[in-house]
Amino acid sequence: MNDSYVIGVDFGSDSVRALVVNAQTGETIGTHVHEYSRWKQGLYCDPARSQFRQHPLDYLEGLTETINGALAGVTDEIRKQVVGISIDTTGSTPGPVDETGLPLALRPDFSENPNGMFILWKDHTANAEAEELNNLAHHWDVDYTKYVGGIYSSEWFWAKILRTLRVDEAVRQHAFSWVEHCDWISAVLTGNTNPLTIRRSRCAAGHKALWHSEFDGLPSDEFLTRLDPLLSGLREHLFTDTYTSDLPIGNLSAEWAEKLGLSTDVVVGVGAFDAHMGAIGAEIEPYAFVRIIGTSTCDILMAPNEEIGHRLIRGICGQVDGSVAPGMLGLEAGQSAFGDLYAWFAGLITGPVRELLGTEAADTLSRQLIPHLSAQAAKLPVTPTDVIALDWINGRRTPDANHTLKAAISGLNLGTDAAKVFKALVEATAFGSRSIVDRFIEEGVPIKKVIAIGGVAKKSAFVMQTLADVLNKPIQVASADQACALGAAMCASVAAGVHPTMEAAQQAMGSGFDAEYHPRPEHVATYETLYQKYLALGAFVEGR
Repeated sequence: MNDSYVIGVDFGSDSVRALVVNAQTGETIGTHVHEYSRWKQGLYCDPARSQFRQHPLDYLEGLTETINGALAGVTDEIRKQVVGISIDTTGSTPGPVDETGLPLALRPDFSENPNGMFILWKDHTANAEAEELNNLAHHWDVDYTKYVGGIYSSEWFWAKILRTLRVDEAVRQHAFSWVEHCDWISAVLTGNTNPLTIRRSRCAAGHKALWHSEFDGLPSDEFLTRLDPLLSGLREHLFTDTYTSDLPIGNLSAEWAEKLGLSTDVVVGVGAFDAHMGAIGAEIEPYAFVRIIGTSTCDILMAPNEEIGHRLIRGICGQVDGSVAPGMLGLEAGQSAFGDLYAWFAGLITGPVRELLGTEAADTLSRQLIPHLSAQAAKLPVTPTDVIALDWINGRRTPDANHTLKAAISGLNLGTDAAKVFKALVEATAFGSRSIVDRFIEEGVPIKKVIAIGGVAKKSAFVMQTLADVLNKPIQVASADQACALGAAMCASVAAGVHPTMEAAQQAMGSGFDAEYHPRPEHVATYETLYQKYLALGAFVEGR
């Protein structure tokens, strides 16, 4: 049997990367990373208002450059043996499109309008809209939030759409429909972006758009109209059916086949969110808790429907049949800031250096700062009187979403230095993780193992050891440097028919684990004390 090859493409918050992978062995034979040029300049974003928008041109340029870059060193023979491409993206990252599926920002009249662009997952401008949706859903005859933990988030589909329609009349007039990034960019490769006919991701629809078979799809038009008449009729321009990521969305169009030097026989798989495909790449199994740790975290747990499907898990980001693998209930949670909290602290220190001593000195300090602080913090003792911090620098995603919350630091004195504050921030992210684990267990969902992927998991032994101590559980770190892209490649192999199931693809293409962190007994009890203080500080800040 000849080898076949698949391509996984992973769109992150700052960049996109592609892997060309041998579908029989899992060997990566080509890879390329592209940073979004407009995003890197800070265009269309206003962090003080929690506005984060991305231009579709960044996505299109990244798609072309990464796939061509990953294929640049392969032979013509291997190109001919590429059989599938699948894509994951951040989410919920929806954007407005016209009748043809063209994002409004690709039209001249919207090219510089942030409201015509894709609204990145961490955009929190729709806090009020999310609260309105929650209030209505909890008093409606059907609680449309019951499969998303009972709380709808401003990071998600409907809240972002409603906010945009309220503040931008031009978008109201010209947006025929709305698409998630993972659906649109996958459809682009096929040449069919018609929002009424493209295959929409079960993962995106179930976790972020309140789609469920019990509701015959999306929330009713009556509900949406009561929420705001601006949403009246939009349901007809969206979708009823959704598709899992083992299925094809179509084949590579002639235009894209020529751009990429591939065949139109290449199957394009249904897209999904990065964390869910990352969990596949990390070799998720039932009741494994996979943490994708980067700027934020997304936590994925998978369980047999027949064992957990009857439960409604309170305060998480949704439970969706098939959002990870067909036949399994995918459960999602996460933290709105993880690495972003460390980056904020680094910026706090380097900002004045940049202003006073110049860019070169600030850049040098920036490169060295987090490794230095990690080394210093690792030497500090862990005591019951240590500084306590909250990780809510960008609100709280789970448990119990509330993006109006703010972070805090407690217990400072004249002896508190930067290393001690940094240690408290790292512990805060670990405590936030612990609260998620505790919620799953309280709700009757066991966690049998913990797996970590992502930049922080690969780069920071201090953070991972602290996390193991706080969770009091061993943590395996996946070997794959790009587990999300690898997971997308695995999905492509199933959509293209190389492997019959996700499990078979994982067995053939998985790369295993290259690190494991075990809790240190001498710290576990102290961290239990500090965790209780974290919970008390959180209750105080939240006004409970």
